[in-house]
Amino acid sequence: MSRRLQVLVPEGLDARIRKAAQRTQLSKGEWVRQAIERALAEERPAADPLQKLASLGAPTADIEQMLAEIEAGRG
Repeated sequence: MSRRLQVLVPEGLDARIRKAAQRTQLSKGEWVRQAIERALAEERPAADPLQKLASLGAPTADIEQMLAEIEAGRG
């Protein structure tokens, strides 16, 4: 089911949309729908840094233990 979305745009933008729609032989409405779809497809959600870190599967431990292991590895 389709829903109506009313968006007010400046005259200059409306003219640009109309010309772009004519070039692609689409109605203004269809051109705008496709432009919105393209913009949403390109949108990438911001990565949650903690989730990204957890996905690395890196070893974890108490900070003092990790520092001791680092120091032991340098010797």
